[in-house]
Amino acid sequence: MTDPYSDKRRRWRAYWDLRRYLWELRYEREHKGAIPDCPAMPVDLWDLPCGARTRAGTPCKITTLYFGGRCKWHGGLSTGPKSEAGKEQSRINGRKGGRPKRQKPEP
Repeated sequence: MTDPYSDKRRRWRAYWDLRRYLWELRYEREHKGAIPDCPAMPVDLWDLPCGARTRAGTPCKITTLYFGGRCKWHGGLSTGPKSEAGKEQSRINGRKGGRPKRQKPEP
């Protein structure tokens, strides 16, 4: 099944790529020099739905999207810890075994 919003999604990504490029350019030049302002988002992209497939198989209808064009529920999985300290903490958390069981009262 094809996405009826595929052209809008392509334009959405292009818009955010341009914004990211301008932001990096501004950061590199330390706000010096003539850097063009970011253009306003096109009006027809304001109500672009997420479109990811839900568990029921229907497309998601949420319109508050992040940079990648998906909502907070369908933005993707975590990539995990990157630093050695974060990886070690993840190992420690994995050994804990979850929530402790409740003790039954003795009669």
